[in-house]
Amino acid sequence: MNSYQFRLATTSEEIANYFALRKTIFVQEQQLFQGSDMDPIDEIAHPIVAIHSKHSSGSNSNSLKKEVVGVVRIYESQPRIWYGGRLGTHPDYRRGWNIGKGLIYKAVTTANAWGCERFLATVQMQNIRFFQRLHWQSVEEISIHNHPHHLMQADLNFYPPVWETRPALLYRNRGAS
Repeated sequence: MNSYQFRLATTSEEIANYFALRKTIFVQEQQLFQGSDMDPIDEIAHPIVAIHSKHSSGSNSNSLKKEVVGVVRIYESQPRIWYGGRLGTHPDYRRGWNIGKGLIYKAVTTANAWGCERFLATVQMQNIRFFQRLHWQSVEEISIHNHPHHLMQADLNFYPPVWETRPALLYRNRGAS
């Protein structure tokens, strides 16, 4: 059985794995960026990860293995206006949309707890219907890196605030490459 946790990435290992998965998805697979998808927003963003836990058994151990299988970042662009971005799921875990749905829920409910009054995201065309089913609406069609997207807004009534301590931004980019 698959077990997923959705949480803020706070350890250096989680943050390194967060950036590594983003690179796999947005640089290598989708080729939206060359070399790296990191940008100045990473200095103010809070990374959120989906962790897959499974038991691994070897000749001498029966331990729990944890792997980052999904990513998203949230950031406050101006007081009470929050954005989500760089939402992605490891290619081996894309069945069923559960990881994406869990990441979106964690992102919006966390920002809502931190005083969000409006939560926005730029969404690739192929994912618009998925977001609409999760109570998002399109604000406008835009182009990012010459690819069509929609700026979308979450209906905060469907994302109640979930208490989460807001960490300092001291660990940004540590271990990232």
